[in-house]
Amino acid sequence: MKEYNFYAFINRMRYIIRWGLMKNTEKETLKEHSFDVAVIAHGLCLIGNKYFGKNYDIKEILCYALYHDSGEIITGDLPTPVKYLDKDISEKYKEIENLATKKLLNALPDEMKEEFEDIFFLENKESKRIVKAADKISALIKCTQEISAGNKDFENAYEGTLKSIKEMNMEEVDFYLEHFLPPFSKNLDQISL
Repeated sequence: MKEYNFYAFINRMRYIIRWGLMKNTEKETLKEHSFDVAVIAHGLCLIGNKYFGKNYDIKEILCYALYHDSGEIITGDLPTPVKYLDKDISEKYKEIENLATKKLLNALPDEMKEEFEDIFFLENKESKRIVKAADKISALIKCTQEISAGNKDFENAYEGTLKSIKEMNMEEVDFYLEHFLPPFSKNLDQISL
């Protein structure tokens, strides 16, 4: 009986620590980040569909969000300043991520590979854009929480991330930032029901 390592690799997301170059008051794993991105992406889809007449494919977006950084199980999390230092590094890292993702696909039975290829190498640009926005909002929330805990290391990251989010010019994102982001800087007593 053949064994497949795919889900054992996915489970190892919990060992990949994000924000490696930054002082953190609380560590964030790739597994936590993927869940956060999926939750935020779901919220963005609902906002877009309910308030702005969009027709987002929530299932497709949630699947992509859950697995959007899976290649980092193999590559680790390359810090953003390094990843985007110059065009050559960015392109090479993208190639490395794609190779890593293909390695993960090879840890699946043939009958499941096509389904995961569609998730890992999603072609729907609108769906990818929602997940990219959710990914940035997740980073902004991390920055917000670190700053609220007195960690000044995240102040520049907050400003840069907020700027890049606003440049996306997405109404569902603006709605999320206005209505759902502020409570992330509050303590439990302030957000209690």
